[in-house]
Amino acid sequence: MPETSSDLTIGQVAERTGLSVHALRFYEREGVLVDPVRRDPGGRRVYSENDVEWLTVCVILRASGMPLPDIRRYTELVREGDGNEEERLTLLRRHRERVTAQIGDLTRCLDLVDYKAGVYEDLLAERTGPCRPAGAGPAA
Repeated sequence: MPETSSDLTIGQVAERTGLSVHALRFYEREGVLVDPVRRDPGGRRVYSENDVEWLTVCVILRASGMPLPDIRRYTELVREGDGNEEERLTLLRRHRERVTAQIGDLTRCLDLVDYKAGVYEDLLAERTGPCRPAGAGPAA
């Protein structure tokens, strides 16, 4: 198998995707790569730009909370090719519903954090007065 200028080592892919070498091997074992990872004559993994693009999709799906079995299923559907777009869409829509719910939960959390920060900002403003910065000492 001749090497091409777009061949990437596992270290290069780790750097570009933000995944550790260990995580890349794990994803490979779990079957979340569309194409099998090629090996060079020395047995080292050789990745393509397509692998990096797909791994980037997987990283984003995982960061958004998609369970690994769903990522694996999505990968299987992509690997199978045309004809299963409806199932892919269903899988992505179901995940979108979960992400939207998470955003709602996080928005409620942020609202509470903002409220509590406002309480402390008001408290500190009362203690220091409107014209003196905190720690400025007694007013003259």
